[in-house]
Amino acid sequence: MADKKAAVDTGALHESLTLEQQKELLEKYDLESNQRNPQNIMKHFIYFGLLAFTLFQVYTAIFGQFPAQIQRTVHIGFALTFVFLLFPASRKLSKRTIPFYDYILAAIAIFVGSYWVINYDRLVQSLGQLQTMDFYVGLLAIILVLEGARRAVGLPIAIIAGLFLLYAFYGPYMPDFMAHRGQSLDSIVNLMFFSTDGILGTPLAVSSTFIFAFLLFGAFLVKTGVGEYFNDLAISVAGKLVGGPAKVAIFSSALQGTISGSSVANVVTSGSYTIPMMKRLGYNKNFAGAVEASASTGGQLMPPIMGAAAFLMVEFIGRGVTYWDIAKAAAIPAILYFTGIWIMTHFEAKRLGLRGLKDEEMPDRSKVFKKIYLLIPIVLIIILMMSGVPVIHAALYGIISCIVVGFINPDVKFGFKEIIDGMVDGARSALAVAAATACAGIIVGVVVKTGLGLSLANSLVKLAGGSILLTLFFVMIASLILGMGAPTTANYVITSTIAAPAIIALLAPDVPASAAPLVIVLSAHFFVFYFGIIADITPPVALAAFAASGISGGDPIRTGVNSAKLAIAAFIIPYMIIFSPALLMIDVTVWQILWVVFTAIMGMIAIGVGVIGYWYRPVSWIERIVLLGAGLAMIYPESLSDTIGLIVFGVMFVIQYTTRNKGNGSKVAIS
Repeated sequence: MADKKAAVDTGALHESLTLEQQKELLEKYDLESNQRNPQNIMKHFIYFGLLAFTLFQVYTAIFGQFPAQIQRTVHIGFALTFVFLLFPASRKLSKRTIPFYDYILAAIAIFVGSYWVINYDRLVQSLGQLQTMDFYVGLLAIILVLEGARRAVGLPIAIIAGLFLLYAFYGPYMPDFMAHRGQSLDSIVNLMFFSTDGILGTPLAVSSTFIFAFLLFGAFLVKTGVGEYFNDLAISVAGKLVGGPAKVAIFSSALQGTISGSSVANVVTSGSYTIPMMKRLGYNKNFAGAVEASASTGGQLMPPIMGAAAFLMVEFIGRGVTYWDIAKAAAIPAILYFTGIWIMTHFEAKRLGLRGLKDEEMPDRSKVFKKIYLLIPIVLIIILMMSGVPVIHAALYGIISCIVVGFINPDVKFGFKEIIDGMVDGARSALAVAAATACAGIIVGVVVKTGLGLSLANSLVKLAGGSILLTLFFVMIASLILGMGAPTTANYVITSTIAAPAIIALLAPDVPASAAPLVIVLSAHFFVFYFGIIADITPPVALAAFAASGISGGDPIRTGVNSAKLAIAAFIIPYMIIFSPALLMIDVTVWQILWVVFTAIMGMIAIGVGVIGYWYRPVSWIERIVLLGAGLAMIYPESLSDTIGLIVFGVMFVIQYTTRNKGNGSKVAIS
């Protein structure tokens, strides 16, 4: 964050992490932040090189893109060059010096990235007939992408992509349901680097346009002080409520999601303030970390600016779907997600008898609300996208508005240097995304070329015996397992090309996938999108929860388990989307939407009480089971179940309210 001094200059924040401590946590749990800090001439070379990367992207966003092969190879060439200069081959290596072999790899990346630029006319006219030099350049490109993704994103995604390449080559030796005729090494190289179906495919196309523009927008939001303002605004709105700091964490993290697409980065940025506040108020350290982890993970689900996978969804679905269509469809599910966490923390605070912040611990609300103009860039982007302005242009206008806001914000230093620094920071944040999307392109290319997607989708349906519930369960497990090692972007790429078609086939059995109703296609894609994201808080590998435990001093696994409990809504909402597509606000009336949202919120209140064990008084195990059942009945989109659930919920409310003065003893916090 731009300044470690918060607006609340009281004991409430005296334990907050320093910038150096935040950096250490990011480097430990977020591979994208584990970068070198070279000195002397290389420091300046990297700085101006990243600036050149941004200038190239901004130029093409304003004046139009180059042909696809040139636009994408220059993009990945820039990214890989700086991945090898900034990301060490191992965490154990020095962060201040660059070994000679990384200079060689960076030079090769520059050569590979410029190959299409130099040979464009010949390569286009060759119709896929590769010369010897072309073959070796394409082979180098594959190797560089795998190694770049390993360094910047993690080993699992490189292994997964490598396995897909082996599958393409050894197709005839696969089991019957996966077998194909196999691809020669020449054809694999041709597919991967000399077509727009592999490395240069849709994922990298989205990275080189929309994603980069919004990462740059996020970098400028940070420079203008908006990130810090989110914390102040959240404290002003929610600080005095019951268990205030936990609700501050939820509100602040939802806002931080507009800046960062990384769950871990959200945890460290917001959690360095909110977790110490929660612990000071009386929350158990494992629960405090879990609140921040679950809320921060939801940042990628919250419109208007969601994670990178949301931009990929636009391209994968096609059919004229715009990013605004995706953001609009995501709005109600995201609100329900944060509502669920809010409800759970509220009942936990009531159970422990926790208060909100005192007046002396609160910022001056009048000063905070006078700075509401800092939200202009976000509001502007929403208005522009609603009015049909192309997404990339909306991002550019948002960046310009950030610069204007930066100049008029008296609390931050903002000038020409900060503008240049923002451009450099934007390019730096794009490196890992570019590496991940290029690697994901390898996976997509193999799936399309071999027909693996259709084979696995059919096998998944057969394994589930044609049951939609079993199919959804298998897809959920697969998404969570993939999410343990692969970033959300790669996870979504794999599941949307393999698992989503299986869901679509079951929901629309009588029509081809290309002709399935849009609401069904969107439902299937949102299902895999959600579970790919909440893998960040699902043990045993829950990086967001692990980062939060690093701040709270809690146990990583217990923090992860509590995160999953708090985010139970995230495990339910994807099923709601499948069985009640009214949540996506497509082809439904306002009254249908209101009814579905009302019953869903009532259901989450019931489930929240059942999980936490407190309402107006402690709740017995029998009452908890009854409330959990009522909650699930209200969430299930069917009139009879809604009615039964509401009746049971009403009866339990009366019982709780009339006996509220009995058994007021508090229990210990969730551990």
